[in-house]
Formats: sequence, C-alpha cells, structure tokens
Amino acid sequence: MSQENSCWKGRVWGWVLAGLSLVGAGLAQGASGEAPSSAETARVLLVLGAGGEPEFATNFVEQVTRWEAACRRAGVPWTLVGSGETNAGASDLDRVQGWITNGVAGGTGELWLVLIGHGTYDGKEAKFNLRGADMSATQLAEWLKPVVRPVVVLNMASASGPFLPVLSATNRVVITATRSGNEQNFARLGQYLAESISNPAADLDQDGQTSLLEAYLSAAARVAEFYRTEGRLATEHSLLDDNGDRLGTPSDWFRGLRPVKRAREGAGVDGLAAHQRHLERSAAEASLDAPRRARRDQLERDLEVLRGQRESLPEDEYFQRLEAVLVEIARLYAPAPAG
Repeated sequence: MSQENSCWKGRVWGWVLAGLSLVGAGLAQGASGEAPSSAETARVLLVLGAGGEPEFATNFVEQVTRWEAACRRAGVPWTLVGSGETNAGASDLDRVQGWITNGVAGGTGELWLVLIGHGTYDGKEAKFNLRGADMSATQLAEWLKPVVRPVVVLNMASASGPFLPVLSATNRVVITATRSGNEQNFARLGQYLAESISNPAADLDQDGQTSLLEAYLSAAARVAEFYRTEGRLATEHSLLDDNGDRLGTPSDWFRGLRPVKRAREGAGVDGLAAHQRHLERSAAEASLDAPRRARRDQLERDLEVLRGQRESLPEDEYFQRLEAVLVEIARLYAPAPAG
C-alpha cells in the first residue's frame, strides 16, 4: 500500500471517529432539544384480526398489548382497529381505510400498519382476516397509492407472502411472516417481533436504538430457533422488502445487518431502509429534524452504492468519495452553533 493511500485511509477513519464524537454530542443535545412537530411524528395503526380459536386470539391480544406499550414508550400515537363492539358504527375494513385516508394529508412522519391475526389465500388473492369483510392485498395497495409519507407494513399473518409484491414500492418497508400464500399455519413471527421492536437486546449495532431491521432479524432468528428446538419442519419463512423491487429477502440471507446473497444478478439489496426506521428513537436520532434525517438517509444510501463500487473504483477515488459522504454525515449531527 502506498503512503498516499495509507494517508487517505487514515483521514477517512479520522472523519469516522469525528462523526462518532459528533453523534455523541447530538445525544447530549437531543435530550433537551425541541420535540418533533406533529407533522413529523410517526403514526401507528394496529389491526387486530379475527382471533379464531381462543389460543390464537389470546396470542394476538398479547401482541397488541406489547405494541401499545412500545408506542407509549416511544411517544408515538397509535390507533387500534379490531377491538370493541363489532356492530357499532363502521366495519373494521372501513376503519382501516379511513385511517389510511386521514393519514395521507400533510406530514412527513412514518405510517406504520401492523396486521396481527390470520390470513388466507385462495390461489389468486391473499387476504387478512378481519371481523366482517376481510382485507385483500389489492385493497390495501389501492388505499396506499396516494401516500407519499414513508410507510411500514408488517403483515404478521399466515399466508401473508402475496402481500409483499403487491405492496412493494419506493419509500416503503414491507415484512411478511410467510414467503407464499401456501404457508397457512399459524405464524409465530408476529409474537417475536412485538417482543423485539423496542428491546435493547435486539440493538445489534449498539447505537442506542432498535431499528425495524434489527427487530425483524432478532424475531426471525427466534422463529428458526423455535422450529429447531421443537424438531418441527418450519412452516413459515418470512420476507423483507424495502427497495421496491417486489422480490423480498429472507432473514437467513443476512449476516449481521447486511444481506450476503442476492436473488439474481443486479437485484437490489434490502435492509438499509428498514434499518433507518425506528419506532423508538435514540436522543441523537430524535435531535435530527425531518430535512436533516432525510438527507442523512440519502447519504447512507449513497454509501451503500459506493460500497458496491469498491472493486471497480481506483483506491484514491474510492476513499475521496467515502470521505466526502462521511464528512457530510458528521456535520448533520453537529450541534448548532451557540447564538
């Protein structure tokens, strides 16, 4: 390695360390910073489907309870559909549609839809079972079309796999408990995801917050462990899609927080957007307003692209580009100058 290249690498790592220091400063500042405006606040819809057998109904209610607790800790407003009287006012299907429609107007905060219950698949259309009329993947996709805010859809039901290609889109994260509509047995991913979504033990990169990707990988690992321990053939294989290519990535394709396999040559990499979604944000994350967070997310995507070009770029050019991106990320976290 030339002395010049060694110097570039030293400078880049210097900026990395500087960035970490500035993040630390953001942690201190964020604790006393202004709360995000309501327009930037995430909103969560918890959809409790038809329970069926008491054993499953109890499990679904427990999942809802955990999500409510996580939203409460995060200071994120949530709405629950699927509880209470079934003959009072609008149907559950209408309530879901109404919440999405009302969530479209204004704002930049994320919309999270968490579907907890059973699903069905007739070979043509996948549906999520509600009290009354069920909700199809096509219906949900149609309701979401006007939404420009970031969207997270977590379908934790059996036979949920066909929802993924229908809902996959730019600026959207979709996770399904199964990879196909033919996996129709009770799915356990939802239970473990509800337990992981704000669990510090699932914070794989130790940045003080648990991302959706981290929670998903932790939950999927527990699903695999369940079937392994019980000596059963796994009847659910979850998928994550966050790059809009409608393919999805299985959890076992990840090593750490990065997928090490691709579905085909040139296919996009899933995981980055999911790692940028946090129900409960750290103080440093909360210190970023919406424009700075959006810019940070874009810079992280630029880093991912640059990483993919590592072997094709001259070493000097690679490290120059890397330095430029890291410097800008570090500046985003820098405390505002005292005025």
